[in-house]
Amino acid sequence: MKTDSWAKFPHANAEFEYQGERLNKAWSELHRGDQEPFPDVERIETMDPQCADPAGTAQALQQAWRDFHAGRFAEAVRGAETVGLIAHAVANKASGIYADYLEEDEATKVDIYREGIRRAEAAIDRWPNDANAHYFRAFLLGRYSQSISVTKALAEGVAGKIRQSLDAALELAPKHAEAWTASGLYHAEIIDKVGKLIGGMTYGANADRGLADCRRALEFTPNAPIAHLEYGNALYLLFGDKRLDESNKAYSKAAAIKPIEAMQHLDVQYAKDYLQG
Repeated sequence: MKTDSWAKFPHANAEFEYQGERLNKAWSELHRGDQEPFPDVERIETMDPQCADPAGTAQALQQAWRDFHAGRFAEAVRGAETVGLIAHAVANKASGIYADYLEEDEATKVDIYREGIRRAEAAIDRWPNDANAHYFRAFLLGRYSQSISVTKALAEGVAGKIRQSLDAALELAPKHAEAWTASGLYHAEIIDKVGKLIGGMTYGANADRGLADCRRALEFTPNAPIAHLEYGNALYLLFGDKRLDESNKAYSKAAAIKPIEAMQHLDVQYAKDYLQG
């Protein structure tokens, strides 16, 4: 993936640096939302018993995650690509968040999403029990669908692919808050695009289920800005101005959270900009 022209994260913060053992100590909180296991030697050997250098691979993968948390998204992707497919989760999270928040060119965004989808599908083929291989396929398919026309997304069967991947991710990792959030948004966006009747009959979309899934994510990650932000989005997609106060309240909760990494900072800033705009 070409990353040389990627925009820089504009909010560098020493608190987002997780050098040395600080990464391991903060890992459970940093990854409460995606349930990604810490990439130590044991994890590498489990994923790739034939790995020639488990210790070196673990160190390189940990550095890619350090770059992600600090907002060095291009460096995270380049580091992940050097490691190989075993680093699919950090490559897909870094590239997806970068495209979502910092890339301004729509064609480049679509290219990033497509490449991430291919990477996730390759990871699913190799590690079918890896929850984040399925989750990031769903995440990137969702962002891809938002970047193309509704007609094209429906024609390509994107909705069914997203549902399939989310179901797989949640079966493998029932506490995967980001997948619960994505599931809630799935219901809300389908209903927003095609209506309750067609959405329910064709895609199994249900407003109550969508909100329940978003609330489940909030139970697992009450301090994650994205969980509050997307709950607010789901409320607005489903009810519009009728529940605007609740939607804004969710955004206010997101905006009030102190971020612990670059992605959270972008989520918080997005909420603040919306409320101030």
